[in-house]
Amino acid sequence: MSDPREYHIDLDGRRLAVVEWGDPQGTPLVALHGWLDNAASFTLLAQRLPDVRLIAPDLAGHGRSDHRAPGQPYYIWDNVADVLALLDALELKQVALLAHSMGASIATLLAGAFPERISQLMLLDGLAPRTYAADTLPEQMAAALKKGKRIRRRGWRPYSSFNDALQARMSGRYPVSREAANWLLARSLEHRPEGWVWRHDIALSQPSVVRLCNEQIAAFLQRLSMPVLLMMAERGDEIDGVQPLLKLVPELTYRVLDGGHHMHLEDAPAALIAGLIRERL
Repeated sequence: MSDPREYHIDLDGRRLAVVEWGDPQGTPLVALHGWLDNAASFTLLAQRLPDVRLIAPDLAGHGRSDHRAPGQPYYIWDNVADVLALLDALELKQVALLAHSMGASIATLLAGAFPERISQLMLLDGLAPRTYAADTLPEQMAAALKKGKRIRRRGWRPYSSFNDALQARMSGRYPVSREAANWLLARSLEHRPEGWVWRHDIALSQPSVVRLCNEQIAAFLQRLSMPVLLMMAERGDEIDGVQPLLKLVPELTYRVLDGGHHMHLEDAPAALIAGLIRERL
């Protein structure tokens, strides 16, 4: 596999870091990572898709991309605007999207809003933003604002060594292998005088102040006019949540794969995922 190519695009003064793998003349596939991950999340798939032009941004506040302005929330729909700007900057009039977890929610919102720009969706262990009953939204807003104030005051706790951070990433809520953790940390960790500190914005830990309800998500899903391949992780914890939504997607292929939440960073499911992608490009 050729070495990845890195660059950034300018979003009104804010830098969005981008990694590309594969054949620059190959079929473009834009890949969106999950929460607190980064573009390196797709390294293993890139190794198995050398003929594809795999384009993966570090989403705002993640990896080597700039943070949003202080005090600006990380609303998921702002990522939709950033990805649309990336497509425009790369002059991609229509493109296939590959997306994991939070990235899958972003991809679904983008494809529902601009179906003419997306040729197909390939989603990994995620389909849409979580929804909440409308009558709970005021309390959800209050709780999010209170938690946000606490989070911004404390910041990330530094690690005394790179290995401590590596072990934390390997054994987190969604465990990954040592190799995968090294890929992710290369873009998400930096050494400062106080120790090894996450690059990603602490504000990403704040719950969303404004949330979406069932009717809003249904409207986006029903607008997905392109083929949708949804690959859920058998050993993840998201399967039950997507079940009520499946009937809303007009052209859906649904697969459950033997793997954890980061199955695209596990050898066996990654090989299967790459094969399913090749069939559709």
